[in-house]
Amino acid sequence: MAMSGEEIVTWAIILVSVIVLITFLSMVNIGLWFRAILSGTYVSMGELIAINVKHLNAKYIVDNYIKARKAGVDITVNQIQNHIQAHGNIEMVINALIASHNANIDLPTATALAIDLAGRDVNDAVKHTITPQVVEMQKITAVAKNGIEVSVVAKITLRVNLKRIIGGALEETIIARVAEGIVTAIGNARDHNELLEKPDKVTKIIMNSPTLASDTAFDILSIDISDIEVGRNIGAELEIDKAEAIKYISQADAEKRRSEAIASEQEMRALTQEMRARVVAAEANVPIAIARALKQGNITVTDYLKFKNIQSDTAMRNAISGSGDGDMLALPIKKKTKIT
Repeated sequence: MAMSGEEIVTWAIILVSVIVLITFLSMVNIGLWFRAILSGTYVSMGELIAINVKHLNAKYIVDNYIKARKAGVDITVNQIQNHIQAHGNIEMVINALIASHNANIDLPTATALAIDLAGRDVNDAVKHTITPQVVEMQKITAVAKNGIEVSVVAKITLRVNLKRIIGGALEETIIARVAEGIVTAIGNARDHNELLEKPDKVTKIIMNSPTLASDTAFDILSIDISDIEVGRNIGAELEIDKAEAIKYISQADAEKRRSEAIASEQEMRALTQEMRARVVAAEANVPIAIARALKQGNITVTDYLKFKNIQSDTAMRNAISGSGDGDMLALPIKKKTKIT
């Protein structure tokens, strides 16, 4: 039996209604919607549709929303969706918000979301806000004004400042600044005994620094000296090294002067030998000159004999006094010399 036009339209409307209903039910998880209502929270149908359209995990979002609202955390479904789409860890953020809410710590939802997106562990930050962390530094060694080496081990108690955690420096900056303060305190001490008697002098100098915790993500609660040791006498070692250096320099100067003296002595010996050679050469010409003078009549035989007597007398005096220098001027005298 053929259907009339009105029946066809009716069946078409019914079919379209079924398709729309199936589509609607596929986009809206009725079970999640009822569960949210029964949990004392409300998630609208439009929000569930938007979640499905964005291809997000509706159950994960609704579960975290219910957990947050039941704990008294002020957060919206839209904020949760946006944070997940930004590749943030919404579960960690909600846990941090619940912990801060229970501990009466002022942590706005927007700040918690921003901390997580900045790459910081917001849950750990809240944990160390509630319970400050203790950082033990390695041994720092410096020298007091009296030259004694002093080694100090310090412990720093830090509390996270949630308002400065975004863009704030980490523990490494605090440790470096405290180490700098320890070196300054030890270097300013006149005597190492001052530090041994009152280690708190070191911590007072460090804590009085106005830039100690600036631009960092922490508040410094305390700095405690856990160990202090006395090391080497650097001043004495430096004095010894200085004395050794002066000794080596003096030895080098003495060796230089000795070498110069030896060179000068050798030069004088060479000069003396040269002078002796010249004198000997000159003495060799004396008899010839005297013979020429006698022949030419410039001197007489009597003058020559007087000259020879003076030479002999001079040689005798030099022999008696032990000086041999005068022998260079002594002329060789032949026992029998015939002068024409």
